[in-house]
Amino acid sequence: MVSGTKAVREALAGFLAMKPRIKLDAKTLAETGGIAFTTSKWVLEGTGPDGKPMKMEGQSAEVARRQPDGTWLFVIDNPHGLQ
Repeated sequence: MVSGTKAVREALAGFLAMKPRIKLDAKTLAETGGIAFTTSKWVLEGTGPDGKPMKMEGQSAEVARRQPDGTWLFVIDNPHGLQ
């Protein structure tokens, strides 16, 4: 778990080096008072550190908060859902 822009960038550097492509099937499960609980089935494909193609998939769980400008920002993002 990391916090802050610099730490997030450092934590994701190896991930971004894979040149990932992701497909999402997102669903909102519940929304009230500017808070939403969502889930997504996802498939991620890219190039592993060994140069070979790699594929991962799973189902995520997220909590998002509506911002004053109407956009949404995640406050909890668990890419592996309830596993």
